[in-house]
Amino acid sequence: MNAPVDVSFFARAAKPLTSYRPYWAKRFGTAPFLPMSRAEMDKLGWDSCDIILVTGDAYVDHPSFGMAVIGRTLEAQGFRVGIIAQPDWQSAEPFKVLGKPNLFWGVTAGNMDSMINRYTADRKIRSDDAYTPGDIGGKRPDRAAIVYSQRCREAYKDVPIILGGIEGSLRRIAHYDYWSDKVRRSIVVDAKCDLLLYGNAERALVEVAHRIAAREPVEQITDVRGTAFVRRPDDESGKGWFEIDSSSVDEPGRVEAHVNPYMTTSEQAASQGTTCSKDDAPDSVAGTAGGTSAGGQKDPKSAESNPAIQPMLFVANPALKAKLKVPPRDKSVIRLPSYEQVKSDPVLYAHANRVLHLETNPGNARALVQAHGEGVTARDVWINPPPIPLTTAEMDYVFDLTYARGPHPSYADENGSHDHGTKIPAWEMIRFSVNIMRGCFGGCTFCSITEHEGRIIQSRSEDSIIQEIEDIRDKVKGFTGTISDLGGPTANMYRLGCKSPEIEAACRKPSCVYPGICSNLGTNHDPLIKIYRRGRALKGIKKILIGSGLRYDLAVKSPEYVKELVQHHVGGYLKIAPEHTEQGPLTKMMKPGIGSYDKFKQMFEKFSEEAGKKQFLIPYFIAAHPGTSDEDMMNLAIWLKKNGFRADQVQTFYPSPMATATAMYHSNKNPLRKITRDSEAVDIVRGDKRRRLHKAFLRYHDPNNWPLLRDALKAMGRADLIGNGKHHLIPTFQPLTDGGYQSARRKNSTPTGVKATAAAVPAKQGSSVRPGQPQKGRMLTQHTGLPPRVTGAAKPKPSLRKGR
Repeated sequence: MNAPVDVSFFARAAKPLTSYRPYWAKRFGTAPFLPMSRAEMDKLGWDSCDIILVTGDAYVDHPSFGMAVIGRTLEAQGFRVGIIAQPDWQSAEPFKVLGKPNLFWGVTAGNMDSMINRYTADRKIRSDDAYTPGDIGGKRPDRAAIVYSQRCREAYKDVPIILGGIEGSLRRIAHYDYWSDKVRRSIVVDAKCDLLLYGNAERALVEVAHRIAAREPVEQITDVRGTAFVRRPDDESGKGWFEIDSSSVDEPGRVEAHVNPYMTTSEQAASQGTTCSKDDAPDSVAGTAGGTSAGGQKDPKSAESNPAIQPMLFVANPALKAKLKVPPRDKSVIRLPSYEQVKSDPVLYAHANRVLHLETNPGNARALVQAHGEGVTARDVWINPPPIPLTTAEMDYVFDLTYARGPHPSYADENGSHDHGTKIPAWEMIRFSVNIMRGCFGGCTFCSITEHEGRIIQSRSEDSIIQEIEDIRDKVKGFTGTISDLGGPTANMYRLGCKSPEIEAACRKPSCVYPGICSNLGTNHDPLIKIYRRGRALKGIKKILIGSGLRYDLAVKSPEYVKELVQHHVGGYLKIAPEHTEQGPLTKMMKPGIGSYDKFKQMFEKFSEEAGKKQFLIPYFIAAHPGTSDEDMMNLAIWLKKNGFRADQVQTFYPSPMATATAMYHSNKNPLRKITRDSEAVDIVRGDKRRRLHKAFLRYHDPNNWPLLRDALKAMGRADLIGNGKHHLIPTFQPLTDGGYQSARRKNSTPTGVKATAAAVPAKQGSSVRPGQPQKGRMLTQHTGLPPRVTGAAKPKPSLRKGR
């Protein structure tokens, strides 16, 4: 199974997705939507479902939604797949709506981690959920993967449970839980699932489904890559592996042979099978002398020596003399510190996290095992190496399946529309977008994409991408000619990868672009430029925008790409993420220095001016990231003011499970380097007061933050930044404020007292200000510091040009 040009560089020693014999139920054909009720099953002629998928998201049949991809992939293999979306978890009855699955349950919390979906970075409950009709929060439980698995087991006890999705993927080992501020067990143990599939799971899931369909017991399926499961220590299936103990730190390494102090350098070399050229000549001269002294006379001590007196002789240990034999990687398993160890010792937690991240390359990763429990309750969580990435042909196969590209009809309003009260914001966002690749080799420590999708870029073919653009144009209701995004986890990593498959398979670096771009990484953007040009040349396509985040340190390597992007694919604003300006936090994030941003900014402005367009960069920054000092945030605020930026949206570091930065947050150690008891300590921003301070520096222009910033600047010895001049950061005066926070995201705003104030102060007679319009002296912008939105309310300014 090969595409005309396979743009995936990894050697694929894996069974292709299309090589399996279809299951017998393929005769039923393709469903317009995967059924969510018995009535839909009856209409399709099904008496039962082979596989039932349970998800915390609303069912949207689109390739950007995980359940749709998994469901359609299994359907293409011949299985009858049903979906239970956002069930009521208070009892097991809603889980019986489609009957008993013939093969297994497929469980996921959804496209988004249920805890991150439910809580803000400050642990406050969100009122919205972008994956729910009407943007209503509270439609899924906390830790949904565990709750759904328990209800599935309660509904039909003897049906296997296969857990997947990003929530399970990022909790495959014992992990720090930010919301309870403690280390929790592997989700495999807590959910009591039979098998966990982590990462992009099409390859593993297809194999598991066919093996279960062939009546192979699920407990015997322990050899599939990209899976995790529980195994008893005395289980015979775990025999025959070479176990490497990595459950401790600061242990002495391999002991070398002791040096014999009575041997000369030449003798030491001879004992090792080598020679020492410097000593060879003197030895030969001494040998010919026959025991004579320097004066040519016999040494009396030598002649009269007692043969019973012998020098002490050191004999080399033959066990240490032999070369160290490295066991084969495919039969090696690394034992991580146990759950009980990492729970009580943050240093061991950081060590376990480091080992996990070192074993993520499919080309050289080894299996991992972590003990949970002691005595009779002891069991091991066994994690097989990551899945083999999909080839280009397999990516095309997955994305070219028959998706309806819209929400399930059950979510429509009385007019059959999904655009009003039942709108699903997440679908609205990607409705006219195209996913062209998977994976990310950036390795940012605060991001979990690499841990979930891997560092290997998996790209679709050009023809497959163009075909999807045409399908959107011809089939998607409401399309006006603009493709909202052509990207993926990153906008410009399409068809980028290591120049050598051998080097790629052996590499253990966490990032290909930090601290600099690897010399073995190909940075040719020509294939992406070709897709952009071919796409916008299609009939009926007015514009193709790039909405995914841009990796600007890669983009500057291709000025032609930057020119194409800036002049044809930017809708006025382009978002990029330098994240910070100071080296302290940037080294802990594994992000490039601000110099790369400045270089890209120059190119952006140059090409915008050449095209006669007024366009703006929207930089994003993170507050309170591990390794960030108060001085770092102060310097960032100074940089923001100097460059005329006033951030509307503030990102505060969110410790997500399994991220390297989360390990820093919990352990105060830096897992980017070898972990020891005395290894580098990391400054952690803890406590609400300090986190508020770092957020306040990002929003230095907000009067509500000025009292806090004044106190902090005085304590830091930087009272010189307080004043009313242009070179000052904050003024000395304090206006009356209502304590509100205005965000670009409506539901993140907290306009405290606004309604009361509006009611107490009547509008002036004849005032034309209406709700939603800018008030006098106030700018409503996507990113303050940029020109205000045009609302039509402002009177046109008189022209300064004199008439002729």
